[in-house]
Amino acid sequence: MATRIQGGRVIDPANEMDRVADVYLSKGKIIAIGKKPAGLDIRQTIDARARIVCPGLVDLRARLREPGLEHKATIESETPAAWAGGITTIAIPPDTNPAIDTPAMAHLIQQLGIKKKPGINLVPIGALTRELKSETLSDLVALKQAGCVGFSNARRPVENSRIMLRIMEYAASFGFTVHLHAVDPWLEQGGVMHEGAVSTRLGLNGIPDTAEIAGVARDLALVAQSGCKAHFMHVSSGKALNLIRRARFDGLDVTADVTAHHLHLTEHDVGLFDTRGHIIPPFRSQTDLDALRAGLKDFTISAICSDHAPHERDAKLASFAQSAPGLSGLETLLPLTLKLVNINIVSLYDAINMLTAKPAQILGIEAGTLSPGKSADICIFDPEKEWQFDTEKMLSRGKNTPCNRWPFQGRVTHTLVRGKTVYTLDD
Repeated sequence: MATRIQGGRVIDPANEMDRVADVYLSKGKIIAIGKKPAGLDIRQTIDARARIVCPGLVDLRARLREPGLEHKATIESETPAAWAGGITTIAIPPDTNPAIDTPAMAHLIQQLGIKKKPGINLVPIGALTRELKSETLSDLVALKQAGCVGFSNARRPVENSRIMLRIMEYAASFGFTVHLHAVDPWLEQGGVMHEGAVSTRLGLNGIPDTAEIAGVARDLALVAQSGCKAHFMHVSSGKALNLIRRARFDGLDVTADVTAHHLHLTEHDVGLFDTRGHIIPPFRSQTDLDALRAGLKDFTISAICSDHAPHERDAKLASFAQSAPGLSGLETLLPLTLKLVNINIVSLYDAINMLTAKPAQILGIEAGTLSPGKSADICIFDPEKEWQFDTEKMLSRGKNTPCNRWPFQGRVTHTLVRGKTVYTLDD
């Protein structure tokens, strides 16, 4: 059955496209944009007039909690939340239980995506070291052959610089991308929020921005030595971002992402011990937030991600220091990014690029594009739709987000995966 998406503004940065056109789908593939192919039997039409038609969003990092933490969430519970956010492809970090350090685990992640909820593309990030213990290198080649699209030690940085250098040299010899949580673990240890006036007033142990600056500086030196291709995850410090900016200017093959919530929230949003603001890396100063936004403008930052980490309610009911870090971000990834468009931080075209083509390029996968012949993974959203976010109406099992009651402009109306409509906004 062929489908026509009619009259939408088609934005496809992967093909440098931004125009009003019809999009034609058949057998799960995009077959044409613009002119209707001869003889095509249209059985379904989606009215996209006054709406944006773009590739399905590619989320660089989301923890769906399966396997290992199914009491928090599962692939089945989180997939509808991804659809509601226009997300069709998710990269899964390796800190599952067990870790994604064997081909069997890489296959399992991909199979769970198909078995539990057909209609979501899950791509695993392999573990750099066995069990993420920073002692023994994983079989990166076997993991790559099993479908891993990059390698990371998740939030457990490899402390020994000599071991990290050898890992990068090995990855460089095969052209693999290393995803880095760059931080000095000794400076980070014991901290629960940004170190500054607010942490002092609240009496909470802080994580200085120096922890990230030192981690980025070390890893950039190792990248330069090894020739490794590296991606810096969830950058939160303006000074650390400056180091990455200089490295890119000097020709190092490095990219960086930022989470959507770090572009809107600061240390002051922790309020009076609001555990919804307990995340790693922490919300930092207003100066850092402004620097991250500047990094979007000059493209030092290549992608925006959700860093989705759903928790059960009890995990956030403890004291701030004892509560579990992380927030639920699948359903706010696009709305928070569109807020930046509405206040003229980035253009709509560039925003979509950072949510589709750029993260797909970092992962090295065929996604984030509306090219004819590619999978019909599509997000349609109304850029003028005004609405208020309500945590009780979230589709994710995790309701842990500081965005409750936030006003948004721009909302997903349809999500298609492999040509099948998997989500439609119920007004």
